[in-house]
Amino acid sequence: MDKLLIFIRSLTLFSDKSWEILQPALIKQVFKKNDFPLRQGEVCNSLFYIENGFCKSYYDLDGEIKNTGFFFENEIATNVSSFGSGQRSTFNIIACEPLTVVIFHKEKLFEISRHAPEIETLGRCCIRLYAIKQEELSTAFQLYSAEDRLKYMEETMPMLLQRVSLSQLASFLGVKRETLSRIRKRRVL
Repeated sequence: MDKLLIFIRSLTLFSDKSWEILQPALIKQVFKKNDFPLRQGEVCNSLFYIENGFCKSYYDLDGEIKNTGFFFENEIATNVSSFGSGQRSTFNIIACEPLTVVIFHKEKLFEISRHAPEIETLGRCCIRLYAIKQEELSTAFQLYSAEDRLKYMEETMPMLLQRVSLSQLASFLGVKRETLSRIRKRRVL
């Protein structure tokens, strides 16, 4: 869990004592490709720190997959709305390749944070980091054309373009795969 500690310390001041106190709230888990850290309809009681691999969030709308997010190493995946409210998740999170995560268990995290201010601050930092990423994507999707969204992703998320299939990327951009191919071809010419 060395990567996690480095990640935490990149977000906030975090003592060795707080790291020790945090341990009971952490569980390392490995998911195979196509396993679900979170299924639509379940309550999200975890923050998933991605140590290795990547996963995506998506809606299944009558058999049609609508990709809404991709999460890579040193990022947090979750359903903030479900995590915060206790409501059922409206989307899935699925492993896109073998995935190793460190799970922050909500109830244990909340219990520990009552007695450890650094851990409470860490929780807020993780949620804030996730929310900022989602807001940036939301803004890009509201303001930009599909071609401009692709350019934005090339500049800000090169990992996504290197590791995600064209079909998944097209779904994420909100276009058909053929449209994405035409956009990419136009940009090469």
